[in-house]
Amino acid sequence: EFPSRREWLLNPVLLPGEFHGQRSYSKYATPGDNVSLQISNLPKKNRSLTWLYTTDQKIVEWESGEPTKYFDTKFKDRATLDSQSGTLHIRKVQKEDSSTYLLRVLKDNGHEEEYKISLMVLDPVQKPEINVNMTEKMNTCNLTLSCGIQDKSVTYTWYWESGSFSKQLQSSVLEDVHTPQSYSKSYTCQVSNPISRQNSTIHFTSPCVQASSSGVAWMATWLVIMVTTVLNLLWT
Repeated sequence: EFPSRREWLLNPVLLPGEFHGQRSYSKYATPGDNVSLQISNLPKKNRSLTWLYTTDQKIVEWESGEPTKYFDTKFKDRATLDSQSGTLHIRKVQKEDSSTYLLRVLKDNGHEEEYKISLMVLDPVQKPEINVNMTEKMNTCNLTLSCGIQDKSVTYTWYWESGSFSKQLQSSVLEDVHTPQSYSKSYTCQVSNPISRQNSTIHFTSPCVQASSSGVAWMATWLVIMVTTVLNLLWT
């Protein structure tokens, strides 16, 4: 069964990595979220803590025995530092807040360590549209299914059944062949990014016959018959 749950990674577990000898982390959020940038296993006894938006733009600085200093940046009225844990809280993040944040820690022994957190603020994905192109030759139907949304920074995954097997393909385009003896009755396109996912599904009643289109055609025929019958009754 293909995944269908919606993921919101407002405060995900930060995954440590190495970046030029520094510890790096990743975090995701949606616009308007309140985000906490936190470093796991941060040393408890420190002389100073400095959070930076870029390598040369300080957000806040704390030194032992001194009041916390917030710098005149776009974060001045939205950022709060917890000097005990070193966590930087940012209220109502926006997409332009996406960046690599740095935390410089001066330990009691005089040794300085630097940590990096990559914050990505992303919009939830929209429901995708599936376009169908069918070419019928003899008893064979060649399908080309394309799935897409306006956002380019997403991942596309197709899910469908082929015989008794479940199949999966990471691509925005899927090509398949239908025969009377073997065809898939449904195809699901899933669009996802690190914070959300959306699905769209199309169904087939037989090779080269889409369930929705056949239903619409049947409804249109029924309406024509009903209207004709009513008019004939009125005239008679």
